[in-house]
Amino acid sequence: MPLQRRKWLSGLGATLLLSALNASAQAADAPALMLAGVYRPGMPLAAYWLSEKYDGLRAFWDGQRLLSRGGETIVAPAWFTAGWPAEPMDGELWAGRGRFEEALSTVRQQTPNEEAWRRIRFMVFDMPAHPGPFSDRITAYHGLVSRIDQPWVRAVPQERVPNHAVLMARLDRMVKDGGEGLMLHKADSHYRAVRSDDLLKVKTHDDAEARVIGYVPGQGRHAGRMGALLVQTPAGLRFRLGTGFTDAQRERPPAVGEWVTYRFRGINTSGVPRFASFVRMRPDAPG
Repeated sequence: MPLQRRKWLSGLGATLLLSALNASAQAADAPALMLAGVYRPGMPLAAYWLSEKYDGLRAFWDGQRLLSRGGETIVAPAWFTAGWPAEPMDGELWAGRGRFEEALSTVRQQTPNEEAWRRIRFMVFDMPAHPGPFSDRITAYHGLVSRIDQPWVRAVPQERVPNHAVLMARLDRMVKDGGEGLMLHKADSHYRAVRSDDLLKVKTHDDAEARVIGYVPGQGRHAGRMGALLVQTPAGLRFRLGTGFTDAQRERPPAVGEWVTYRFRGINTSGVPRFASFVRMRPDAPG
């Protein structure tokens, strides 16, 4: 066995152990969040509010701590959350359109980079503890953000959309302007920590998240490094993810236990995503 491959495989045992321990710790503190389904033509758009889908990292303020979707404490500078209220807030840590990697690098650092955090915005789009329907929660979170009165804390605008044609036109313009997509939130829905049609993603392509559970060693040009990831979806479906990686990502693939986003084109008869391709790591996916 080549030396490079032996080194790669020898580190796998330690990676498995550390990732399992981290995943277990994160799952214990994971916040109960409302999760999105996927928009389908023909759905009653008059029942929904529309907003931008921010290409950042989901973050939950529990009244004391800023947590990732997986339950990991986000180490932000003290000034970033100074004066925040006891009311929980659901939102996105966002560095701007097309700057996901910058947001990811900033938020994952255990020693905050003050200059980098100055470019981060907390985009508040819901108040999980509020007892009312979403239309009432819109008013509530706008009022809360106004009282916080910090330029890096912003209330996500919401608007109505009358029909599918207008929705698609909005989506086309959003993507051309560098946005990731749109979100639809049902006006009369209450905050429930489940995945449902109360919250919907509207995007130009299908994508989803899966957890890394193992590796397939590479062959040929990729000998000695990762050939494919073995991944498992939240529903328990397992499959290989072998395309979409740079050479650097194959040399240092996502660790076992970490979540990744993949893009695909529909589902085949066995339930496996068709033409699945790696997009990026997704550390804020559910644990």
